[in-house]
Amino acid sequence: MLKNKDRSSKQGNSAVIAVALQDHILQDLQLGTLSVADPAKTKVQKRENRSSSLKRNARAVVDTGRRKAPQGPKVEDPEKEYVLDPKPPPLTLAQKLGLFAPPPPPLSSEEWETVKQRSVLQGDSTQPCPICKEEFELRPQVLLSCSHVFHRACLQAFEKFTSKKTCPLCRRSQYQTRVIHTGAQLFKAKCAARIQACWRGHVVRKWYQDLRRTVPPKDAKLRRKFFEEKFTEISHRLLMSYHTDTEELLAEIDRCLAVNRSVLQQLEERCGRELTDEDWGRIQMQALHRGAHECPICLAALSVSGAPSGTGPQQPRREAVLLSCSHVFHRTCLLALEELSWGDAPRHACPLCRSHYQKKILEC
Repeated sequence: MLKNKDRSSKQGNSAVIAVALQDHILQDLQLGTLSVADPAKTKVQKRENRSSSLKRNARAVVDTGRRKAPQGPKVEDPEKEYVLDPKPPPLTLAQKLGLFAPPPPPLSSEEWETVKQRSVLQGDSTQPCPICKEEFELRPQVLLSCSHVFHRACLQAFEKFTSKKTCPLCRRSQYQTRVIHTGAQLFKAKCAARIQACWRGHVVRKWYQDLRRTVPPKDAKLRRKFFEEKFTEISHRLLMSYHTDTEELLAEIDRCLAVNRSVLQQLEERCGRELTDEDWGRIQMQALHRGAHECPICLAALSVSGAPSGTGPQQPRREAVLLSCSHVFHRTCLLALEELSWGDAPRHACPLCRSHYQKKILEC
């Protein structure tokens, strides 16, 4: 009898252990649909829990006739950190029997700060997410109790894909998760630094452009271009400040052209008319009254009929030329001067009075 009782007790213990192990494995794999409990009993329990929660949440409403002030939605701090699973999961039968170690207790705020400092020292938030290999930026970020950091959506997808709750890096199970915003803070600081750098660059470029517009550069080419732009700007301002009548301007140009034509016509009439013998005689008399006895070009004595001869030794006589302006020169001197002043051709100017002339060779 005792042997039969021992056998039956051993068989009962082995059956309990098997059921406990099976239930622990199912809960570890998060297979809620494969529950060991009776489905009918679970449905009854769900209904009872639902009815008790409704009774617990039901409150008596008294209408006092007053209008309540509309209350806006509570705005939560977006930078607030919180734990996703603050309560540990219930112990399984295997853990109660001592077959498996119970889950670790929830970490305190000091322990979470220690884990966060270890993650910061490792630089996990500055590196891309180990699952999707993208920057954290402003997307939700979770910190595990093993100090590894992931995107919240990436970690949820990993757990759903593997059907296990293990860290993707260190394979630690039964970890705790906490929502942090370290990556978002670093990304905001990085964006602020970029905006400040762009603004500083804009201010410096504007200051340099103003400096280039006011201070001339030292390089010769840039300096010339600077003053050309300044002159163009000043000319444009002057043109814009005056009211110019186009018709009046064209009429003034026509009047100036008419005056120039009349002056040129008078000059043509005066210089183009051939002088008669009487005119040449009158011009010669003017030259004699002036009393010029030497050539103004070579400063040598002139040999003109009617002019007194010098007391010095006799020199070979040279031909003299009388101009229509009553000035007398040596012919060779005047020809040499005309050859040198080729720019005045075909009308040459007198070396003394700068008037156009006609010339006549005088008899010696």
